[in-house]
Amino acid sequence: MADTVKPDHIRLFIPGPVEVRKEILEAQGQWMIGHRSADFEALFTTVQGKLRQAFFTQSRVYVSTSSGTGLWEAASRNCIRDDRRVLHLVNGAFSERWAYVSKANGKQVDVIEAEWGKSVKPEQLAEQLKKQSYDAVALVLNETSTGVKAPLEEMVGIIKQYPDTLILVDAVSIFGGYKIDVDRLGLDFVLTSTQKAMGLPPGLAFAASSDAVLARAKQVSNRGYYFDLVELEAFLVKNNTPTTPNISLMFATDKQLDYMLAEGLENRFARHQKMAEMTRDWVQENGFAMFSEEGYHSPTVSTIANTRNVDVKALNKYLKGRGMILSDGYGKLKDKTFRIAHMADLTPTDVTELLTAIGDCIKG
Repeated sequence: MADTVKPDHIRLFIPGPVEVRKEILEAQGQWMIGHRSADFEALFTTVQGKLRQAFFTQSRVYVSTSSGTGLWEAASRNCIRDDRRVLHLVNGAFSERWAYVSKANGKQVDVIEAEWGKSVKPEQLAEQLKKQSYDAVALVLNETSTGVKAPLEEMVGIIKQYPDTLILVDAVSIFGGYKIDVDRLGLDFVLTSTQKAMGLPPGLAFAASSDAVLARAKQVSNRGYYFDLVELEAFLVKNNTPTTPNISLMFATDKQLDYMLAEGLENRFARHQKMAEMTRDWVQENGFAMFSEEGYHSPTVSTIANTRNVDVKALNKYLKGRGMILSDGYGKLKDKTFRIAHMADLTPTDVTELLTAIGDCIKG
């Protein structure tokens, strides 16, 4: 895009909210329907079927009008009994926050912590599970603050040796950009939200949930109300939600899931991987370094060590003039890193345009 052409909007290369296609934005403008109507039940049923395809599950997918954080609370409240413990794997800002949510809900929490930019390793998990029994292990598959993807399959193989331990997975910034085969892996609770790799506006969250989670929830006395999975289940079987959902975003979700399925989920995952590899190649060729450790890079967001001491604020000012924006480092990584999200409906062409513009700014 030439500098002299004024963009109609700023394309988002940030890890949420992400760039949303115009037709998806427009899908939210349909005439309103009642959430207890037959029309809504039909919409819910359609969306539910498509969500199950995207999660690779034959089981239920709960729909919550909240951010993904709300479903952290649902997982923590419903899956951990009062006299038992939960083990959180922490390696960045969001995994740290989920552990805090469990504590804030009165749960007994143990933590395995890795340095930011690193992943908790399977052998650390195996060692801890030998020492202590847990109602659940909670992990963030894709740590948005550091660009680290956890070794999920290896972790699952270890946790499955303890049949009473549920597997809780935050897939917020990776779902829709990486294959998470819920049924094949035997995952118990996998949560995500709309504003990341699904390519939707913020406002809804989804969770594929096993029968074991529902059975566990029934053993927990104080599940709250808004995120009570037993209550969500009672309404899900009637193709509805306990409280008023974001109906406009449900229309958009229906349309976007059609788009995702038409692209082909495997094709979508491959596109994300290609964009990630393009970004990593650019990082190496231009004197930067990946902040995430080798072998654990995210396919949806690259956190880049700012080894050239680029003024990220100035860079974004320049990029806005070119009709795009990236993200500064998160929290304590501000200015020390910057993040490029290559997710949702962005294409390799989009990524090339961004990387070219960054290069022009640095050279200029």
